[in-house]
Amino acid sequence: MNTLYNKIYDAGCIKFGEFKLKSGIMSPVYCDFRGLISNPALLKEIGEALAAKAKEIGCNRVAGIPYAGLPLGVAASLAGNIPMIYPRKEAKDYGTKKLIEGAYSEGDKVLVIDDIITDGASKIEAITPLREAGLVITDVLIILDREQGGDKILAKAGYKLHSLGKLSAVLDTLVEAGKVDAGMRAKVAEFIANNQFA
Repeated sequence: MNTLYNKIYDAGCIKFGEFKLKSGIMSPVYCDFRGLISNPALLKEIGEALAAKAKEIGCNRVAGIPYAGLPLGVAASLAGNIPMIYPRKEAKDYGTKKLIEGAYSEGDKVLVIDDIITDGASKIEAITPLREAGLVITDVLIILDREQGGDKILAKAGYKLHSLGKLSAVLDTLVEAGKVDAGMRAKVAEFIANNQFA
């Protein structure tokens, strides 16, 4: 995974500095995988890693969470030949008025795919329409775990978190590669320790 961590950093998916998060708190690290859509080679590689994990976990379908999880779901679907569905952020008010796009049957085991986890709230929200449609969801797969308690919040809701990597391991790799200094690594570790959601 070390090579992949370096590629993710080089692609600008992980940045260090001062960033305001969705929650309003300031963070010394910012992770954004949306730009992967402009890097097809890396997106393909991540899709292959996600597909391999999906096969280990076992599922009938993958479901990408809008919006960041959609290209990741497609990449995993193509790499592993696993059919994909996705929950809409909002129901269409025309046509079929569907809440879920793609073909599925009640009782299908669906693996939810997204990019990153902080507190897990958006994952639980996205899973709701899937469960209401009779789909079985027990697992969530992401690229990176920020290690701020999202796994515990998901566990309380009945879901197991799987990730390609944890932020601490990525930091260790980047320090070893000389891309991040030990001071920034310590600053991020302190931030994570002081900003737990569970």
